[in-house]
Amino acid sequence: MSEHLTRVRALCLALPAVTEAPTHGAPTWFVNGRRSFAKFVDPDAHRLDEPSVAVWAAAPPGARHELVAADPERFFGPPFGGSAWVAMRLDVGEPDWAEVREILEDGYRQVAPRYLVDRIGRG
Repeated sequence: MSEHLTRVRALCLALPAVTEAPTHGAPTWFVNGRRSFAKFVDPDAHRLDEPSVAVWAAAPPGARHELVAADPERFFGPPFGGSAWVAMRLDVGEPDWAEVREILEDGYRQVAPRYLVDRIGRG
């Protein structure tokens, strides 16, 4: 198991009512076992047609556009979730794990019920 997956998994599972299950061969995290908010993609481990080790996450309105415009080497639009999801490459330099946590928490906030979002606060 990769260090990147271990760290992403720990960040996701630290959030309230999160479960993990594979979807399309890749680890995916769900709120209350229903709505996905994040996916870890590793083309070597999961046999996917993706070029990079990355985390995909639900994103607030406009965030995908802003992130991709600001840093297109690290951020891109994944082939899932339309414009409501953003992907962050983890194999371009050393990941900023505080930023990864922020991306994952923002994704969680997009799909979790308010009572769960209130449990993690705003930052």
